[in-house]
Amino acid sequence: MSRPDPPVPPRPAGDPRLDEASRRTLGAAFQAGGEHYHAVRPTYPEQIVDFMVPAGARTAVDLGAGTGLFTRLLAARGLEVTAVDPSASMLGPLRRAVPTATAVQARAERTGLPGGGFDLATSAQAWHWIDPHAGSAEAVRLLRPGGTLALVWNQLDTTVPWVHRLTRIMHAGDVHAADPDRRRTRAPFGAEEHHQVRWTDRTTPAGLHALMASRSYWLRSPAAIRTRMTTNLDWYLLEHLGFSAGEPIELPYLTFAVRAALVD
Repeated sequence: MSRPDPPVPPRPAGDPRLDEASRRTLGAAFQAGGEHYHAVRPTYPEQIVDFMVPAGARTAVDLGAGTGLFTRLLAARGLEVTAVDPSASMLGPLRRAVPTATAVQARAERTGLPGGGFDLATSAQAWHWIDPHAGSAEAVRLLRPGGTLALVWNQLDTTVPWVHRLTRIMHAGDVHAADPDRRRTRAPFGAEEHHQVRWTDRTTPAGLHALMASRSYWLRSPAAIRTRMTTNLDWYLLEHLGFSAGEPIELPYLTFAVRAALVD
């Protein structure tokens, strides 16, 4: 079925500059709903994991691990993984999905873990909720000399016009992560290296509604706004783009990763 591309709205520039109050307020939306989040969020491409995990790494700490979608990929590589997240609701699915991982309920900026015990520190879909100065300092404390900090974001591929408009309807923050000019780590981490992969996930209109309901904007919105978002998404998918209710949709993603080694 041929579908015309909708007009492209203006594209926001750069990562959102969140202060500590905003970071805590917005991030608090994820204190519940871990089971739903785990069920609807996509995994990460293996090429990205290859890039993020340095040769010879044996131990990893996953900061802001959520429900363990990235933790399980680290464990599948044979790493001994400690997963850190402030939400008990998120850690419940993680413990079931990755029973070999050690789960710790704590903030990424202050994990309470012993220092110097990890070859790799990762943060998947979470670094924008973490204070970059405090988060970098805690990663430095946790890593062994020469260790690596690696960050990754899955985002809808907003270079595709219909997807860009979809993110605006869903109030998804998928227009900020893949900015190679913005430094995300702090000294004493060295030069950042970047890698990105474009891929597609298969979903349906119902799956996109479920994905929208896992976003922070939805989670902190009142019922009236959620109803309006549901109506707008139904119109866009079923009427404007012409998908049928159960029709498979190839949903374009861009996964963007950053890594930096600890410099002595």
